[in-house]
Amino acid sequence: MAAAQRIVIENGAIATVDADDTEYASGYVVIAGHRIEAVGAGRAPEGLTDVVRRIDAAGHLVTPGLVNTHHHFYQWITRGLATDHHLFDWLVALYPTWARIDEPMVYAAAQGSLAMMARGGVTTAMDHHYVFPRGSGDLSGAIIRAARETGVRFTLARGSMDRSRKDGGLPPDFAVETLEDALAATEETVRRHHDASFDAMTQVAVAPCSPFSVSTELLKQGAELARRLGVRLHTHGSETAEEEKFCHELFGMGPTDYFESTGWLGDDVWMAHCVHMNDSDIAAFARTGTGVAHCPSSNARLAAGIARVPDLLAAGVPVGLGVDGTASNESGELHTELRNALLINRLGAHREAALNARQALRLGTYGGARVLGRADQIGSLEPGKLADVVLWKMDTLAHASIADPVTALVLGAAAPVTASFVNGRQIVANGRLLHVDEDAVARSTRKQAQRLARLAHQN
Repeated sequence: MAAAQRIVIENGAIATVDADDTEYASGYVVIAGHRIEAVGAGRAPEGLTDVVRRIDAAGHLVTPGLVNTHHHFYQWITRGLATDHHLFDWLVALYPTWARIDEPMVYAAAQGSLAMMARGGVTTAMDHHYVFPRGSGDLSGAIIRAARETGVRFTLARGSMDRSRKDGGLPPDFAVETLEDALAATEETVRRHHDASFDAMTQVAVAPCSPFSVSTELLKQGAELARRLGVRLHTHGSETAEEEKFCHELFGMGPTDYFESTGWLGDDVWMAHCVHMNDSDIAAFARTGTGVAHCPSSNARLAAGIARVPDLLAAGVPVGLGVDGTASNESGELHTELRNALLINRLGAHREAALNARQALRLGTYGGARVLGRADQIGSLEPGKLADVVLWKMDTLAHASIADPVTALVLGAAAPVTASFVNGRQIVANGRLLHVDEDAVARSTRKQAQRLARLAHQN
């Protein structure tokens, strides 16, 4: 085999986010092919062969790529609606519109969501897609195609809903699948698209939507399906006080106990939000290794509350960050969630001791990798891991007077991305995508948003 071509990044501040939080005021990263070969202080080693590029990272902070653990891409074309609602009212207001989506809309929305995240340092994205109107086309395929074109590593959480209004759920009757159809389509998606290899660019998880939109049987059989196929499980959990009340009224128990009764706690499971959790809920997550996708901006936008992230971390629960859908976090960016996670959690019981800047960066990198089951492959800058690397420009007006670059990244203004690599392939240069035309994506998303609005109005 030919020797791997090398890219050498040097003279930058390095935050490895390894187990010891190793940092270098001035150091190097050597990428060989699609792996990280070496990381250290000072100049890169002499005598490296097959070096095709050297990057002077002076004035930059080099970190692992950000890992998004919860999103709904299709919502990119319904941003700015129902802006003063709590979750249940927001869902009721938007479900009738979402039920009109089709493949061109979903493809454009996925492009927009992915572009915004990739520009802001995300190298691993995920999408929880659960709305599959009849006759709408190959929505999963469209989302995966958009991720492949953008160049990000990607997990599709193939969602589903089978509890409509007539069954006591929130979605309209025409917006759900049958139990049998949901399970069959989910299995087909896993078999067609899931890659279990170390350097996989596309993976699939089984992801019934939420306790108030799916039947108990779909949860149970979904968990059995995921474990039979060897893939992860994802859903929403404990997001709002209304959800907790719903679970008590319908199932006679809170969300965590309900999930446990259906086989939905385990180290192959992660749940979005987890805002309303008591001590026993947190202990159950810790005991089973169940992960959490923390979505601070969306939780605030929908007035859901403040998740107990410091307590989750202290108990050993895996926690990552999520953008959530852009109908509840219109910015669509993950790097701003580093700051918001720190600030919002300091409004909680732990106050200034809730989170610090390095814990926030860990949530957005290694924490997300743990939640997605990929901590051995991504999430930190270590030899042997996949080369998902971001260079943040820290010497501009926005950050130059902050001595600590990690503090500058987390607490300062959103930092520009000079370069972003996924699997050793550059996908962003000087804040612009290399493989997708951002202006064309902007036009396409506006066109599809307007088309969806017209269809929703007609019906």
